Amino acid sequence: MALRDTLEFGHADRKQIYEYVERHGAVDPDEAQDRLGIDPGGFRHHVAILKRDGRLEEKDGTLRVTIDAGAKEEYRSADLEFHIRPARQEDLSGIIGAIRQVAEERTYIEAESVADEIDHEETLLRHNELESRMFFVATVDGEVVGWVHLHAPELEKLSHTAELTVGVLEGYRGHGIGSHLLSRGLEWAASNGYEKVYQSVPSTNEDAIEFLEEHDWETEAVRENHYKLNGHYVDEVMMAVEL
Repeated sequence: MALRDTLEFGHADRKQIYEYVERHGAVDPDEAQDRLGIDPGGFRHHVAILKRDGRLEEKDGTLRVTIDAGAKEEYRSADLEFHIRPARQEDLSGIIGAIRQVAEERTYIEAESVADEIDHEETLLRHNELESRMFFVATVDGEVVGWVHLHAPELEKLSHTAELTVGVLEGYRGHGIGSHLLSRGLEWAASNGYEKVYQSVPSTNEDAIEFLEEHDWETEAVRENHYKLNGHYVDEVMMAVEL
């Protein structure tokens, strides 16, 4: 299922099941049925329809929202092998840890707020009537070393735009991981009908600004003294790229 698909279910119980799974990320079917108070036969029937319609899937004994985001890709640099793939609910703690480390090091305010949000919700991917949220991760030996995140409000006037954050742990930079993550995120955004992707960074994060400029992002505006970091006022640089 693409994140731009209209959410129509045809039955109140079916909608309730989807929303429960979407809100929790990955759920045990028996626990979901018990929590929702739907009779077992009806629950199985509605889950079967949701699977048929590409809304839900079952992996490792848990129900999850189906999101069509492509396959795992393998890359090699001179001395490193890494993979980039759609994130899974099980990546939650690894992504939070990576974001917090990069955010602290580079004063990446927007990314830090993303980490706070997913840590609070305990849910990684979202697709509901209010918002869509997608992650891709870079992994080395199965461990998350980088991420790209896209968030889009389901509002008609903003339906052509998505916000992006991207980062790589310091010890894994210089291998092209960030560029591949950014490319994967923008490719997904374009294939899902978004026309512009944007993000904001403090002016002190010169590495991030240079990285984005090297990938054809442009500065749309600067808000003076928007952040206060370590007691000092810092400008916000608002950047974007047209797809």
